Amino acid sequence: MYKRNKQTKPRHDYCADRKGSAQSTGRYRGLKSVEGSTALIHYSSITEVAGLIEARALSPVELTQLLLDRIASLDDSLHSYATVMAESAAEAAATAEREILAGNYRGPLHGVPVAVKDLCYTKGVPTMGGLAVLADFAPEFDATVVARLREAGAVLLGKLNLTEGAFGGYHRDFAIPVNPWNADWWPGASSSGSGVATAAGLCYASLGSDTGGSIRFPSLANGIVGLKPTYGRVSRHGVLALADSLDHVGPMTRRSADAAIVFEAIAGFDERESSSLPDPVLSMAGELAKGVRGVVIGYDQHYATEMVDPELVAAIGQALADLEREGAVVREIDLPAFTDELSDAWFKICAKEACTAHRANFPLRADEYGAFFRGILEMGSSVSDAEYAAATQLRNDFSSAFTAALATVDALASPAGGKTFALEREQQYGNADDLQELFDNIQMQFTVPADFAGIPAISLPCGVSREGFPLTIQFMGKHLSEAMLCRIGHAYEEITEWHMRHPPV
Repeated sequence: MYKRNKQTKPRHDYCADRKGSAQSTGRYRGLKSVEGSTALIHYSSITEVAGLIEARALSPVELTQLLLDRIASLDDSLHSYATVMAESAAEAAATAEREILAGNYRGPLHGVPVAVKDLCYTKGVPTMGGLAVLADFAPEFDATVVARLREAGAVLLGKLNLTEGAFGGYHRDFAIPVNPWNADWWPGASSSGSGVATAAGLCYASLGSDTGGSIRFPSLANGIVGLKPTYGRVSRHGVLALADSLDHVGPMTRRSADAAIVFEAIAGFDERESSSLPDPVLSMAGELAKGVRGVVIGYDQHYATEMVDPELVAAIGQALADLEREGAVVREIDLPAFTDELSDAWFKICAKEACTAHRANFPLRADEYGAFFRGILEMGSSVSDAEYAAATQLRNDFSSAFTAALATVDALASPAGGKTFALEREQQYGNADDLQELFDNIQMQFTVPADFAGIPAISLPCGVSREGFPLTIQFMGKHLSEAMLCRIGHAYEEITEWHMRHPPV
């Protein structure tokens, strides 16, 4: 049994006696009046709680306190939060309540408690990125995505744990988040805290980042929805980098419609980010209502089934059959092979760019890094410019062929990775050899293509294994097609109930 030591306790600003907690105005009907009609409100969707908040049937102050109490009760075991911002969350909830009662409703995130991966700058709050070298770093400004969540009226509960530097393993000074379905199962990486907190009802949505699958892996491991946007669609200004040409920031939620709500709030041009795209963001709500009649979904039988667990293959096949009954068209397509050379290219690009991102602290403070991530940075420092250029050329050639195949359909269906699996917690603190089992299981051929090509992808629950593992389907789309992907996910959720399952916590 993993035992957390003093170093791995979450930082927080709880008041011991809660005297600092904000009080509701009393002009809402309160939580008690809706508990009978909204069972397990901490597992409700953003759409559901937003409707209650707007109708003044649910107090943002009381809802925020409910989730803070739930975090206090459960997170000593789940370790999803690195920092709990209790006092500022209570203040934000009180502000939201006053604004709504005054008739100044900002939209569906107003008064809704959310959390962000601890890569995202939050003014005056520790932003550690799972790194001991940043244990005392508190930025002087909010990341653009954090600022946009605040502008939408969301209540920020805190910062979520992750693997060291957003790669594969953990630093021993930080706790490993625990999968709420089963403590022995892998919680996903690198946005593990985001996946655990969202699945366990410790927030209504979270932000994760994805460089090789780090939104989609914890989403599949914890049975939630993960949306990786188009590269440049969501600003990374004020977000700690892993690999600049591969990093994406996106929402992790319990519903596709909720992912659409958060995406619409955080997406859009940011002049402070060099890769930010100027394209306007569609109104997502209108797109979701269109359904899937006539939507063409591509499927490469070989790509989607080779070395894939038969239970997952069957679940994805059933999901596609369900969508066909709603009017979608499933069409066989041929995708370029994702070879070992492409996997090696991803590692070289990622490692070299990570080395650049950490140049202020590595190698000067190399001994303060954990074994696995230190090895990645050492690898990056040994990648020559010629090797990096060759890897980038391989990436570009593959991406061109992949997007050309995708151009013939509206979306592509595939697994998001292998099934959830058991992984010794001690291994996750180790070196590359200790983590080999992880990389053998996660099947990055399903996630890296979208990161290489910068195209959007969504993963969502589509079944459950005999052991109780969540099973997940992924849809990848053309550039800027987040609305289409959320539309497909929402249509699927309208006719199934896999998204309604929640962990036994």
